[in-house]
Amino acid sequence: MAIITLTSDMGTSDHYVAAVKGAILSQLKEAVIVDISHQIAPFNNRHAAFVLRNAWPHFPEGTVHIIGVNPEADGQTPHVAAGFKGHFFVGADSGIFHLLFDGQPDTVVELTLKPDDGRLTFPTKHVFVKAACHLARGGTIDLLGRKLAAVREQINVRPVVNNDTIRGEVIHVDHYGNVITNITKEAFTSVVKHHAFKIAFGASRHDITAIHKTYSDVPVGERVAFFGDSGLLEMAVNKGAVGNGGGAAQLLGLRVTDPVLLELAAVPAKTVAHA
Repeated sequence: MAIITLTSDMGTSDHYVAAVKGAILSQLKEAVIVDISHQIAPFNNRHAAFVLRNAWPHFPEGTVHIIGVNPEADGQTPHVAAGFKGHFFVGADSGIFHLLFDGQPDTVVELTLKPDDGRLTFPTKHVFVKAACHLARGGTIDLLGRKLAAVREQINVRPVVNNDTIRGEVIHVDHYGNVITNITKEAFTSVVKHHAFKIAFGASRHDITAIHKTYSDVPVGERVAFFGDSGLLEMAVNKGAVGNGGGAAQLLGLRVTDPVLLELAAVPAKTVAHA
């Protein structure tokens, strides 16, 4: 089964996504096309990488992932195909691949494919689709172009971890208004251990002093912190969403890149709720 996923900033109000899907099906009628998201913030590599890196590991090996964000090539930004852990990724080498893997892919080639009609303004359709269909048919990545040693690096912002503090930031706000930070469970555990702590991100009345397992551990409308499926610290409001009382981002006034500070309390405690 040939699976091709699409991640883009093209939205769904125009013809662009449908045109890409039509181009895929014209070349590979049996393709299974899966939309990861077309609501990526325009030209935002970090947003695209966060969404795709939390989705692609759940697909079977052999899946091909088209990245239609910042798709244009220039002298410093070639079109590439990359292989990593049995998956293939096709897009422009704008730094996004490094964000997807936290390092280098297993293999990467610069695409030498040219649009059949010479059009350069829609590479997702005219270049990426050709490469993706080749790979989805079982074609080798080496036939797509010249092998490269590495992809361009774009570094994710990492939290600053000290003996008694972690200084992180908001890296994503999802559809429900849940706030996702770059603080990992491993970093949290290494600092907190069995000490009391607080998570601060604005007015002190919003400080969070416990980690829970899921939304329903607190009453409806209450704020809650937990480690989500991505393994990152999240703040949410139980049953809170836009149009239903507001999510954490709205109620706590948080946006992407806002700072989040975790620090130990002055007096150690024996337990941490639901840690």
